[in-house]
Amino acid sequence: MLADVVRYLVCPVCGADLELVGRGLRCPDGHAFDIARQGYANLLPGNARPGTADTPEMVRARDEFLSAGHFAVVSERLAWNVSSSRPGFVLDAGAGTGHYLSRVLDRTPEAVGLALDISKHAARRAAKAHPRCGAVVADLWRPFPLRDGAVDTVMNVFAPRNAAEFHRVLRDDGLLFTVTPSPRHLGTLVEPLGLLSIDKRKTERMDAALAGYFKLDSRQEIETEAVLTRDEVITLVGMGPSAHHVPAERLRERLERLPDPLPAPLSFVLSGYRRLE
Repeated sequence: MLADVVRYLVCPVCGADLELVGRGLRCPDGHAFDIARQGYANLLPGNARPGTADTPEMVRARDEFLSAGHFAVVSERLAWNVSSSRPGFVLDAGAGTGHYLSRVLDRTPEAVGLALDISKHAARRAAKAHPRCGAVVADLWRPFPLRDGAVDTVMNVFAPRNAAEFHRVLRDDGLLFTVTPSPRHLGTLVEPLGLLSIDKRKTERMDAALAGYFKLDSRQEIETEAVLTRDEVITLVGMGPSAHHVPAERLRERLERLPDPLPAPLSFVLSGYRRLE
């Protein structure tokens, strides 16, 4: 709930502390932000635009696919790594439905979490993902509505990375965990379905983008396979960036030429970073 994390939040307009007032958040300068009936607050400044925020269809697809357990190995490995440091406050930057943050909080009963995402449709689900999870709509490319040094651990799963803001909001010895797809992810499906391929230097580029703010502390490769029905493949494609490039009708046509069910290689890189002074 937002009440659990409001002490870490700041006004996105003036940077002053926010407090819970009735059904909204308010700062001393009078800037006010309503809390939606679903439990999340929209902290996007007035001139911000959601841009490529996940649509209701993408959020629904992600929730359906993750709830079926296809990425359970990622959730479990990430939750184990984060909980090992016994954080008190966890930020999931680009949280989507809050699925991964919920698994972390299940393993870390003393912690509270904040799901931050630019999609209000995602925030609606994230606000209900866990009793100790608050959710706000915010832009990862803008200053986060959080105090300096407030966060023990930042999670970033398949989402944009703002190294400077991760560094600012983390405490001095804070940790950052990222999960990214490897070039092998969905490899056998990319060409026949016309999906976007993963940059072979993705991990290298990520390390370079974080350099100066973080140092690599750990890295694990996660390799598994899922056997998916055609409908599940459509759901999987629909929850990622290929959804913007492959129309659903064309995807179904291409799937008709492939076996049903269909084996799909899943490949991820889980990286841990320590904050540099």
